[in-house]
Amino acid sequence: MQIMRTCNAGSNTLVTTSFEQYRDEEGFAPLFLCGDSLTVLSEMPDASIDCVMTSPPYWNQRDYGAGGIGLEPTWQEYVANLVAICSELKRVLKPRGSFWLNIGDAYEGKNLLGLPWRVAFALTDGQGWTLRNSVIWNKVKGGMDNSIDKLRNVHENIFHFVKNPKGYFYNVSAVRRQPRTSKVVNDRVVSATGVSGVRYRRQIELATALLPEEKRQAMAALESMLQEMQSGKLADFRMIIRGVQRATHSDSERMSGRARELNEKGFYFLKYHPDGSKMGDVWDIIPEDTQRRNSHFAPYPEDLCKLPILTTCPESGIVLDPFAGTGTTNLVAFNLSRKSVGIEIGEEHVGNARERCRFLL
Repeated sequence: MQIMRTCNAGSNTLVTTSFEQYRDEEGFAPLFLCGDSLTVLSEMPDASIDCVMTSPPYWNQRDYGAGGIGLEPTWQEYVANLVAICSELKRVLKPRGSFWLNIGDAYEGKNLLGLPWRVAFALTDGQGWTLRNSVIWNKVKGGMDNSIDKLRNVHENIFHFVKNPKGYFYNVSAVRRQPRTSKVVNDRVVSATGVSGVRYRRQIELATALLPEEKRQAMAALESMLQEMQSGKLADFRMIIRGVQRATHSDSERMSGRARELNEKGFYFLKYHPDGSKMGDVWDIIPEDTQRRNSHFAPYPEDLCKLPILTTCPESGIVLDPFAGTGTTNLVAFNLSRKSVGIEIGEEHVGNARERCRFLL
């Protein structure tokens, strides 16, 4: 039977021993460490975590009843404290690890402070993190907003940082969208978007910007693409032909490899992966219902954690949330068969997180 552990941080030995015991155990029941994030993190071993997914308390907006970050008198102190914690996160993260940060913004004297980007720039410029994605979390339905002199706020930022720009773990196929399938029409394979090759053959034949040898090569390449689509190796494709379609993104060969390929060969292809398209950087996710909040006023939704964990935490890895709150990250990690560690300063919140995850065991 799996055991869900809780450790009240008090000494370096206690946190280190609890973590090392947990790391060597079987099963995916979460480990909760009760204490201040900066203190607890400083007691954890170097390079011991595969993925960090967290959402720190907003600045000057909520009192969670346990003190800690978010209650600073100035936003500058808030940013400084959060950056200090991120320095410890970088230390405990493995070289191939990822750090996902969901952070809300705040106003001061009607001025939107831009806190998410202030933190992001401090991490990239001051600590050497590499920022791989800036995701917009579209909450779809925002909270009540009685302001009559600004738009309603319905989004938050999620940043994906890595320790090293190359070689970090990333399973892009774990979250691809289901592709539309091709069909056979009059004994001819036609893609889901209508590509059969007839139009491209005609365009190649009539292209005045292609030399005869370039036309021959373009025809051969087109036939090869159609065979890949018929065999299922390719879901769909687009063909760009010199003088017929424009190069995508840029006509400058210095700026675009596709423009250079179009000039040198006379054509190129845009291929659609057979497993579907990658997820985009705008996520439409409804916030967690207020009925499920209990004593915590800002739990983030489970769907917000799934893509980060699936793509950047290997199945044998450990996920960390230094602001565990109600244990959402730990709950999702368990459901995805990953070990996880949650740090939370409030004993009451730790108890709630444990109860929330207990039914899984």
